[in-house]
Amino acid sequence: MTNQEARKDKRSVALSSVIAAIILTTFKLIVGLLTNSLGILAEAAHSGLDLVAAAMTFFAVQVSDKPADKEHPFGHGKIENLSALFETVLLLATSGWIIYEGIQRLFFVTVKVEASIWSFLVMGTSIVIDYTRSRILYKAARKYKSQALEADALHFSTDIWSSSVVIVGLIGLTIARYIHGLDWMYKADSIAALIVAIIVIFISVELGWRTVSALLDTAPRGLAGKVEKVTASVNGIVDAHAIRIRASGAHTFIDMHVTMDGNCTLNEAHAATEVIEKAIHAIISPADITVHVEPAEAPRVSQNKRKQRIDLN
Repeated sequence: MTNQEARKDKRSVALSSVIAAIILTTFKLIVGLLTNSLGILAEAAHSGLDLVAAAMTFFAVQVSDKPADKEHPFGHGKIENLSALFETVLLLATSGWIIYEGIQRLFFVTVKVEASIWSFLVMGTSIVIDYTRSRILYKAARKYKSQALEADALHFSTDIWSSSVVIVGLIGLTIARYIHGLDWMYKADSIAALIVAIIVIFISVELGWRTVSALLDTAPRGLAGKVEKVTASVNGIVDAHAIRIRASGAHTFIDMHVTMDGNCTLNEAHAATEVIEKAIHAIISPADITVHVEPAEAPRVSQNKRKQRIDLN
């Protein structure tokens, strides 16, 4: 698959998520307002954020695929990380509102909630769509190593669990309606909304931590050791050091120094760097690799001679 075909496929997947989020948000909002269910309204707000997230993902995927230019020599991949950070802030803010409303309904305000067939229908539909979208997004995220698509998939997969919790709450309301002595189950909807908020907070913190780590250029755990190991296995390489790794969207940038026999030719040194790049690409791709070759002994000799010249002067 060419780069152009890959970009087109990523955009198609991201756009389909936007359409799915629009349908779910609208459906949940209408039913939530008609039934006065905080659980469904919480899910509508959650899906609304998914819509914003999906739209940002679509934008981020388009921008991040642009080639590097003079102003952005490392490419535009960081836009994916910035998009995910903004999504995290939105999710946490909405979760705070849901928790506030849930506590109000549990202890201070009485609100009548209708558990109609439409309530169950909208949540069941949501689970089917969320499951389908999350599978497609996860597949594309793994295929193209896209953090933006992965974050979008995480949102949809979270909706599956939160929608299931809301259904449990609606079942509790239905049971309380027909069985006397279970009046406490009328609060099940608010409890379900609180559980939804906790799930969202947990997922948001995890996503936010990974996003901040990427924005701070934190190297992927264990990757430096793997790079050093495969480099040291290349014939003619004495050692590898000063390994620096940073991720930008789907791409990984690796800078490193290697030492070789100072008597080897320039062609031999260049051939060794190509072998190193090929070996590293086998464990991480796509990657932009820069290898600086140093003679094993020459640096120390040059420094001593330079020092002697300075002392003589």
